[in-house]
Amino acid sequence: MMTDDDKAMGRMTGEQPEAESEGLLLRLVYMILIAVMLSLASTILTVATVIQYVVMLLKRGEPNAEIAEFGTSLGIWIAKAARYQTAASDVKPWPWTELD
Repeated sequence: MMTDDDKAMGRMTGEQPEAESEGLLLRLVYMILIAVMLSLASTILTVATVIQYVVMLLKRGEPNAEIAEFGTSLGIWIAKAARYQTAASDVKPWPWTELD
């Protein structure tokens, strides 16, 4: 049986769609857009963290499953964006490819 960590790793590094070759100038434009999106994602992660902590306070340590799953998906998106930004992958993250 696959653990949650195995599933997340598969979503980050598993089979990726074929990426089209692009010029360096176009890649720079995408990198700037993704950098802005990463900044927004960091803010969203902070908000989700605070909300989850409040939920856990109110539910005596039990986290909200939907917020936890959202955090996993957001983390995977951030990892995919970082891979594109550092040229470890030519596959752009959502919204240019499917959101896992």
